[in-house]
Amino acid sequence: MTAIAPAGSRQRRPPVQTRPRRRPARRLSPLLAAFVLVPFAIESIWVFWPALQGFYFSLTRWDGLEPPRFVGFANYAELAGDSVFRGALLNTVIWLVLFGGLSVLGGFGMALLLQKERRGIGFYRAALFTPVVFSLVVTGLVWRVFYQPDGLADQLLRAVGLGELVRPWLADPETALYAVILPALWRQIGYVMVLYLAGLKAIDPALHEAARTDGANGWQRLWHVTIPQLRGVNAVVLSVIVIDSLRSFDIVWALTRGGPYHSSELLSTYMYSTAFQSLRLGYGSAIAVVIFVLALAVILGYLVRAFREEET
Repeated sequence: MTAIAPAGSRQRRPPVQTRPRRRPARRLSPLLAAFVLVPFAIESIWVFWPALQGFYFSLTRWDGLEPPRFVGFANYAELAGDSVFRGALLNTVIWLVLFGGLSVLGGFGMALLLQKERRGIGFYRAALFTPVVFSLVVTGLVWRVFYQPDGLADQLLRAVGLGELVRPWLADPETALYAVILPALWRQIGYVMVLYLAGLKAIDPALHEAARTDGANGWQRLWHVTIPQLRGVNAVVLSVIVIDSLRSFDIVWALTRGGPYHSSELLSTYMYSTAFQSLRLGYGSAIAVVIFVLALAVILGYLVRAFREEET
């Protein structure tokens, strides 16, 4: 006999175990791989590998003719006692502060003045950006004529009644460094202006309208709306300024070659003269490593501080 299940009851079947479906693995697009791997390979060959070689050569004595001889950190110990290196390091810090600070202030100020679309505003933007097109060597040669005795600089000072300030600008150890900074600023301000113009154009106008509705004046809108919205641009500008400051060579070499008496010597010019004129490539590589460490410390310090401010 077969048992009859009571009415209304259903026979339960054991649950069927189903395997979780695996998502199909995403295949890396060949085009994407080409855009990532090709630049990385180029950077490895032309940037990373020479950088590692430079660090190795900084631990050697090498004149470029005979095989390099490993000496450990002897070059760095010699740097610590090198008075010319200490002077070049101080000049580089002065250059970084003055050239970097005035470039940011000038470029940001020009961007604020020229951000609104007016009739003929493109002419002024192009005029400020034009010096960027010229090479630094050409810029140095032009300003060398400007600074020559009885040149345009001396004539301008005499015209405004400041003839007592006339001096050999590039031959005076007290003014040589600052005389070189001026043409470097003349070229850099236009470039920084373009970067800040792009950042100002990206700010939502509704933020300024809301601040104006709340009664904020122009200075308050600048400080509490415009500047906080430019954090990303500030990081780019800082990186550009620090790198350009530490690798500044063309303009200094064209005007003074680090003289007179090393008064306008920078780490970049001292590295070049040591490595390629004195043929001390190991010692010059040690100076290059110091330049790299300085740039990395300044940029990473700013980025860490910016990230902490965003988290808080």
